[in-house]
Amino acid sequence: MRILSISSGKVAPLFGDHHPNYKTVASAIRKQSISNLHNPVPVDITKLGIQGDEQADLSVHGGIEKAIYVYPNEHYAFWNALLTRETKKSVELQYGALGENFTIEGLLETDVYVGDKLIIGDLEFSVVKLREPCFKFNAVMSYKGAAKAMVQSGFSGWYLRVNREGTLAAGADIKHISGPKDTSIAAQNLALLNRRNQQNLWE
Repeated sequence: MRILSISSGKVAPLFGDHHPNYKTVASAIRKQSISNLHNPVPVDITKLGIQGDEQADLSVHGGIEKAIYVYPNEHYAFWNALLTRETKKSVELQYGALGENFTIEGLLETDVYVGDKLIIGDLEFSVVKLREPCFKFNAVMSYKGAAKAMVQSGFSGWYLRVNREGTLAAGADIKHISGPKDTSIAAQNLALLNRRNQQNLWE
């Protein structure tokens, strides 16, 4: 288990016609890799996440409890295939394209429980909750069914709290320390899927 990429982004206008009430909205969902296996630049990590990373709406992203968004590299093949089919264009997403800060390998939603600890280098993180996609994800993917596909697939990724700050670079190994195993990220995703289906809350 290791980090393949660390990504950061700035708040900017997000254009798209994927929500009836918004033609453009501010977002920092577009992340760019700033440390990867080809260029493992050290990156400062604080209690609020990656130094210099921004979030447009702190009610749903960022802050102490959602400082870092983690996404498994293993899901990228799913998104490349889905988006290529639905947009009729060849899609090859780059790390950070799902809006994640850490792109990792070797750890999936079914393996991770709320309260688990991740030790990465000298830093320590706690698993907080899954990511709940919204219309901004549809817009950045240029596909109006992207948020629904994320929840239906269970490929949500998850948020981390930063317990111990420091510096990280891509390539760092991840040590997974299990917590109480009460609620997995996969179980949270299933509950979200059932709730959205029952209440017809799809954007």
